Amino acid sequence: MTEVMLERADGVAVVTLNVPDRRNALTLPISAALVDVVQTCENDEDVHAIVVTGAPPAFCAGADLTTLGEAHEEGLRKIYAGFLAFADCSLPTIAAVNGAAVGAGLNLALACDMRIAGPKARFDARFLQIGIHPGGGMTWMLQRAVDRQTAVAMTLLGTVLDAETAVQKGLAWQLAADPVAAAVQLASGAVNAPRDLVRTTKQTLRATSGNVDHATAVERELRAQVKTMASTEFAERLDKLRARITGRS
Repeated sequence: MTEVMLERADGVAVVTLNVPDRRNALTLPISAALVDVVQTCENDEDVHAIVVTGAPPAFCAGADLTTLGEAHEEGLRKIYAGFLAFADCSLPTIAAVNGAAVGAGLNLALACDMRIAGPKARFDARFLQIGIHPGGGMTWMLQRAVDRQTAVAMTLLGTVLDAETAVQKGLAWQLAADPVAAAVQLASGAVNAPRDLVRTTKQTLRATSGNVDHATAVERELRAQVKTMASTEFAERLDKLRARITGRS
């Protein structure tokens, strides 16, 4: 059985954790496979966006307990690598959370740019409840996804968010009966733009999301915009737009 599946169609890649009997828990081989599939998508000029999900009934139940129990610093870093590949990905990433996202599974969802919640989605930090400190940058990612009180409730107080609450708190973009289909439809929006432009704009979003003032953002965008205006893609699309406008008159 393939533990991490990759399907590519119409510009969108769908990555599926496929170990349902273990609720898609992360092992070292699975984390390594996630790194590989993200790199495969990065290298595929036809892929403009990535969706990640889990084979039902779970999204990802976190790190495999045996793996976690035997892990030290090096082992933890290898576990982190799987979800950090999505955090570092230059393409838009969407988590289709169809079931429980627990611990490192929550990290995988947080590492993505957006999250779509299915009716059975559950967002559960759980680190403190099993006696370990959060890892993999969870506190950083969570506090950028939700307000501080929600982050405290989830991290320190063991609050688990269901799908509707996750949407209300801004942790998920929307609730969908079929989160994978909804995520693929959303991701397809990136297919209509030049791939390099999608990647450059994601870089800019990252660069301007922190403590950057407006003037700095204007200058960064100006440099990128001038560069893209000199591209062949822009010239071709501008010509088509002009032709359509002329055709209407």
